[in-house]
Amino acid sequence: MITFLSGGTGTPKLLRGMQKVMDRHEISVIVNTAEDIWISGNHISPDLDTVMYLFSGILNTDTWWGIRNDSFYTYDEIIRLGIDEFIKIGDKDRAVHIARGEMLRKGMRLTNITRILCDRFGVREMVLPMTDSEVTTQVKTDLGLIHFQEYWVRAKGKIGIEGVVRSFREPPVATEEALAVIEASDTIVIGPSNPITSISPILECEGIKNALLDKLVIAISPFIGSAPVSGPAGALMQASGFEPSSRGTYNCYDGITDIFVQDIRDPIMLNNSVRYDTLMVDEEKSIALAQEILRIARKN
Repeated sequence: MITFLSGGTGTPKLLRGMQKVMDRHEISVIVNTAEDIWISGNHISPDLDTVMYLFSGILNTDTWWGIRNDSFYTYDEIIRLGIDEFIKIGDKDRAVHIARGEMLRKGMRLTNITRILCDRFGVREMVLPMTDSEVTTQVKTDLGLIHFQEYWVRAKGKIGIEGVVRSFREPPVATEEALAVIEASDTIVIGPSNPITSISPILECEGIKNALLDKLVIAISPFIGSAPVSGPAGALMQASGFEPSSRGTYNCYDGITDIFVQDIRDPIMLNNSVRYDTLMVDEEKSIALAQEILRIARKN
């Protein structure tokens, strides 16, 4: 079994290929939940939903969020009524948020909720939140701390940031289920997701780093030169004190990686890294990279 640490875009692109070259029951994914947010009384877990929708075959892979061919009648009416919903939520997608919110209000664990939703969507892979406790990524701006979603979706990443803060009532602890799949896995793959807002929150959960100590850990850089393949990783890396590059990504992971993967076009030179085409612009490219990662895992 291989366990993946995932955010909401880069790693799901790799998972798109992995589900074609692996037994899907041998894939486990521990997903970042520090970008979760309540909107209009409903609970959005964007990275969990992207992975779940991908595995169920309904993900909108044009945007890498939401459900393909969803309608937006409720969103349009909410905006007409003057409610400030800064995330455009589709009707079917909203139903998932409503269901998750109701189950959370009843005191259910996010892990169990995710299992129920995945079962109802016919997902065969194991999809797990990194923790059952609430943890939020905020960014520090001139106006104070704001939720990551406010920064990236509402402000479109166009405001200056001075730092990244993880907020919680109690320090997040990895779930027993997350630690169990790591223990049962031969290889852990840190996908090409944002190191600061997608991967670091998982690594910060108590128990995760210790669980990785005796595992083969393969990490894939989300950078080519100083530019991230997608998203705001560059600004967030700088705000967190890291060089926005593959070198900065490697340093951010603080020595836990055994094999570090860079893109073939990356001008940054790192000792002992391996290079493949990591620009997964289509399913064929995703499959090709997945095959290379699987080859490394089996070889080692």
